Amino acid sequence: MKKLISTLILFSALSFSAHAEKYWSDTSLTYLNGSDYELGDTDRQVLTFEYIGGYSWGKIFSFADRLESFNGDTETYIELSPELYLFEFQDSPVKNLSLTSTAEMGDGFTNYLYGFGAAFNVPGFQYVELDAYKRNNDGLPNNYQLTATWGLPFSVGNTKWLYDGFIDYASGISNVGPANLNFTSQLKWNIAPYFELSAPLYVGIEYVYWRNKFYIDGLNENNPNLLVKWHF
Repeated sequence: MKKLISTLILFSALSFSAHAEKYWSDTSLTYLNGSDYELGDTDRQVLTFEYIGGYSWGKIFSFADRLESFNGDTETYIELSPELYLFEFQDSPVKNLSLTSTAEMGDGFTNYLYGFGAAFNVPGFQYVELDAYKRNNDGLPNNYQLTATWGLPFSVGNTKWLYDGFIDYASGISNVGPANLNFTSQLKWNIAPYFELSAPLYVGIEYVYWRNKFYIDGLNENNPNLLVKWHF
């Protein structure tokens, strides 16, 4: 029943997207290259297609990762995350409250998350959001997750930068493993003005700290990646 509810939320949001007014959208392609991955080959490159859009009913965020290891292994991972706005506020530290959900789709599994989220107006930040989820895991007992996301644009001299990322904290699962924390952030320099591009073109570094990765006790990943991100 809980997976059915999550699925209905996802498909309702997609249906609304087809008929609702779209206020804004952004599409990007990211290339990552790192050599400190845990589990499997340590050396991998990742190509990520990402879409985010704001609509009259709320927001949808989605991405697809294609991971290729240097030993020949490949992996595909997709997330689809619609938010249905419940309340929106003017001249308030809280920008909106939402009903939020996510489908995590990988090779051989699909997890469904649902819960509530809040977006905040924080001076200097492009966005700050906090979401609380119940996780319906495929093949594992269910648990809970807190997710924080942020985007902070800034300038250094005449150069434009963006520091953004997310923190996922997932509670431990009995007889499986302890709570895990995934801190992923990107520090990016917009070089688009030097090529007379209208949309951002970033170069920079993504850094991942993942404690107890995949609920494996003591498996901690410290993983810097070279990054190129093109918006179009």
